Amino acid sequence: MDDDSIFRALSDPTRRAIFEKLADGSRNASALREGFGISQPAMSQHLGVLVGAGLVRQEREGRFVNYEVDPEGVGRIGRWLARYRAYWPARMADLGEVLKEMDQ
Repeated sequence: MDDDSIFRALSDPTRRAIFEKLADGSRNASALREGFGISQPAMSQHLGVLVGAGLVRQEREGRFVNYEVDPEGVGRIGRWLARYRAYWPARMADLGEVLKEMDQ
């Protein structure tokens, strides 16, 4: 599981929507399909990509498999973003200086 697999998984709008739905709580694949209008095999494929990327984990309960957001995957996204967090304040300050110069 690398950073590329996370962003490939989230590049698909349906997978992002599934991931966001799971952020509200654990669900099985049938419950996840509600409102998506996709087949069970398509949902399984999307979930497989999210699980493979480490963003979602699965747990069997009887005959159902429940899916939930994997906190470790979310942590990996946070760590990736943290690398760029320090970059933006300096860039915004530079932009502010350029705008001041343009006003004069």
